[in-house]
Amino acid sequence: MNEDNKKIVQQAYENFKNGDLPALLDLFSDDFDFRLPKIDNMPWFGSRKGREATAEFFQTLAKEQEALTFNPREYFTQGDRVVALGDYTWRATATGKEFGSDWAHVWIVKNDKLVGFQEYADTAANSKAHQTADGA
Repeated sequence: MNEDNKKIVQQAYENFKNGDLPALLDLFSDDFDFRLPKIDNMPWFGSRKGREATAEFFQTLAKEQEALTFNPREYFTQGDRVVALGDYTWRATATGKEFGSDWAHVWIVKNDKLVGFQEYADTAANSKAHQTADGA
């Protein structure tokens, strides 16, 4: 079971990296619980419930940021949880500023569907990169 859950998470990352949003969303349960920290200057961040609300996040993300690198490196499994550790580098579309962070993602997998996600990363670097000259 743990290895199967890890493979589902790895497939989610491949779908994300390939820009295949329909395939990514197909891995989510209908009531998917998507949790990102709230970040100043990034109003599209925060928690969402459901596949459609999560799809809206990814569509907005594609407009607001360009992924320069996205590297899941390690996976740890226990029960229905998969923890992935990695790093990323992004460019904020509005400012052109680049930022990066190591991250930890905690996934919950039940009945071969992703039912929960939470990200832990450097929110200050993200916020600073999205801060415009007028401070907004």
